[in-house]
Amino acid sequence: MIIVGDIGNTETKICLIDSNKNVIKKINLDTKKITNLLIKKSLSNLRLKNMKIKKCLFCSVVPKSFNMIKRSLIKDYKIKSYELKSLNLHKLINIKVNYKQIGSDRLANALGIMNNKDNFIILDFGTATTFDVLIKNTYRGGVIAPGVKISLSTLSDKATLIPNINLKKTKKIIGLNTINAVRSGFFWGYAGLIDNIINLIKKETKKSFKIILTGGLSDLFKNSIKTKVVLNKDITIKGLIKAINLIK
Repeated sequence: MIIVGDIGNTETKICLIDSNKNVIKKINLDTKKITNLLIKKSLSNLRLKNMKIKKCLFCSVVPKSFNMIKRSLIKDYKIKSYELKSLNLHKLINIKVNYKQIGSDRLANALGIMNNKDNFIILDFGTATTFDVLIKNTYRGGVIAPGVKISLSTLSDKATLIPNINLKKTKKIIGLNTINAVRSGFFWGYAGLIDNIINLIKKETKKSFKIILTGGLSDLFKNSIKTKVVLNKDITIKGLIKAINLIK
């Protein structure tokens, strides 16, 4: 058995993986609500006491949360945890960016989809909307745009007359009320942003790409942009499973 986890700004996932690389148990936590007590209770749901856990690996963009989980695993279960960027990832992938400034979640995504023959743009709808460029086995960098949900929440917070709105696909561009107008602006605005950035990446690199969508709102946009895409919400965990063999 191994443990892998993805600690994002919004959500934290901790997965128990069997020898066939299948997820057999998973817990999801609100990252902002993580406390030592919550971690203790949540980890107990994995029933780790009588299991032989060989390795444990996380990708984390929230060091405080990772450190709390790391301490709990070693204290309560004698399980030593590693963070993805502490490993020698250059054995698996060429990284042509400032290593200190790239999020380990984005590297995990790249590892999860890389096949050494195809080029990929990985579009992740997280707290930020990120585009990561993978040319065969080389991570070439990417683009970070504002996240859809956080942008929508900010608009509602700053504009008194705009209520909290759940984003939905709209058929009509012109909204006949405030809610529909905002939904149209965000939905079609982000659809246009996605298509434009993908086209600019293609133009700059002079290469063709397979487009992978992942993250919370990927379902919403998968059929609404001009570019052909593939939806895959498991690439982060798959990337961690690939990298865990680097732990000695």
